[in-house]
Amino acid sequence: MNNLFSLNGKTAVITGGSSGIGAMIAKSFVENGVKTYITSRKQNTLEEKAKEFSNYGECIALQSDLSSNKGIIDFVNTIGKLEDSMDILVNNAGTSWSAPIDGFPEHGWDKVMDINLKSVFFLTQQLLPLLKSAGNKEDPSRVINIASINGITHPNMPTYSYSSSKAAVIHLTKHMGADLARENININGIAPGYFPSKMTSFIEHDEEMTRMVLNKIPIRRMGKPEDIAGAAIYLSSKASSWICGQTIVVDGGMVAAAG
Repeated sequence: MNNLFSLNGKTAVITGGSSGIGAMIAKSFVENGVKTYITSRKQNTLEEKAKEFSNYGECIALQSDLSSNKGIIDFVNTIGKLEDSMDILVNNAGTSWSAPIDGFPEHGWDKVMDINLKSVFFLTQQLLPLLKSAGNKEDPSRVINIASINGITHPNMPTYSYSSSKAAVIHLTKHMGADLARENININGIAPGYFPSKMTSFIEHDEEMTRMVLNKIPIRRMGKPEDIAGAAIYLSSKASSWICGQTIVVDGGMVAAAG
């Protein structure tokens, strides 16, 4: 049972790794001895975050735009020149769109689906050779798809494409998890509740909204970095070697309380 949760010496890619939940996971990986590649669209922000995290270990910034297949292939080609294998892929990059149902635009729908769902599938597809190279029966390689509690319960916001995309990510995790376990690749998901991020900043800066959200969370607080880091470390370590196709809800009990 020694080193059951150790990630030391592993290599990971985290999309959307320069902010929010992606950055929380990236920092925890670097601190635990993982050579961590973070990627996002904004080069300056990405490099600043990689420099910050490099104080704790090895963190490398690789700019990319994963909203198109070309962007995905370009990124995978870059990684392929740097690494022969990849132990962990965290599909975290995401976006949202909010609009009333009678005016919800097609381009808003497509933008969210391209980033939140399509890129999850095709980036994983293109990284399969590296993931297969890293995994074995005793310690499979890992893919962690970041979903959301909004893919499980009603979000009470007009974010139709976002909640739909995250529900699809949860089912895609089941589907791919069952199929790729035979290839020594364990695919699981995390459905976070409310964590401090750009997507939740409108809540944090509104006292009434903050009070309403906290009243719905049985553990009366927002998520902390260690909450999401703990789930990601578990799903990346030997402790979860027999887990595949599952999505862990990390939300302080909000989904359970919603019935």
